[in-house]
Amino acid sequence: MKFAIALFSAPHSPASRRALRFAEAALAGGHEIVRLFFYQDGVHSASANIVAPQDELDTAAEWSHFIASAQLDGVVCIAAALRRGVLDAREAERHGRPAANLAQGWELSGLGQLHEAAQQADRLICFGGH
Repeated sequence: MKFAIALFSAPHSPASRRALRFAEAALAGGHEIVRLFFYQDGVHSASANIVAPQDELDTAAEWSHFIASAQLDGVVCIAAALRRGVLDAREAERHGRPAANLAQGWELSGLGQLHEAAQQADRLICFGGH
């Protein structure tokens, strides 16, 4: 089965951990993930500046590691990211901001990427949100 996964919650949330465990289990079960799409507060998972307390899981780092090791498409909604201060080098320069903080391996893109993933996948699974 082909899955597209959308995450709407911050990396320290239970929804983010559930989404990550689901994604890991899907691949372990022989399924395919066509795209991971991070929207609303989920975009914080792509920030290189997240520092988790020592006694908590670093879910943002786990997402980055998972995306890199599984060679997945980790897409961050550009509008939600800009609104929350998550920028790549191009957007930081374009908006006159002093630094970029999008972690390596992530891509800023539009909602069209979520739509395309939903069309390519057998199932779109969403985690978090209101």
